[in-house]
Amino acid sequence: MNDAPPGRSDPATWLDQYGDSLYRFALLRVREPATAEDLVQETLLAAWRARDSFAGQAAERTWLIAILKNKLIDHFRRSRRETPLPDAVDSDAAIDALFTEHNDHWVHPPAAWARPDDALEQAEFWQAFQDCLAGLPARQAQVFTLNEIDGLSTEELCKVLEAQPSNVWVMLHRARLRLRECLEQTWFGTDLENR
Repeated sequence: MNDAPPGRSDPATWLDQYGDSLYRFALLRVREPATAEDLVQETLLAAWRARDSFAGQAAERTWLIAILKNKLIDHFRRSRRETPLPDAVDSDAAIDALFTEHNDHWVHPPAAWARPDDALEQAEFWQAFQDCLAGLPARQAQVFTLNEIDGLSTEELCKVLEAQPSNVWVMLHRARLRLRECLEQTWFGTDLENR
């Protein structure tokens, strides 16, 4: 029995229709399959409870992603309170080694990337990007994803992560440096002409 208003799908079909995309969205951000599954379940349950208030001004998938984003923010807040340990100091030392000791200039400046816009069109690039993002420390990956992919402002990040703006900026800076270094090694390396 379909109790959905005209123009909207039956909530019983949401898992089949949107489950995979919601799961991928969550997994990219939390990097733990079980947690991603739980967040999708929480999202679908919250959507079912709020189904009568869905005005249909956006696509159902967009509405579900918005709910999932809120569930992710709640998850990050909870996990911040539960695990207040900072990222490993050793990994920060590796990033610091990219700069000279006294004047904060690059030891070896980053290479210029030939045709970076072309890479965005290739599925292999996105796999390399996903792999590099997965290699970041959890907090840095969260900050980068929330800022660069989800579009949260520094102020919003400070609230979600319960951190000072300077800490957020440092985490973003280190995440960007690590991603750049990883992408130079795995994607924009010497065999770029073969891509």
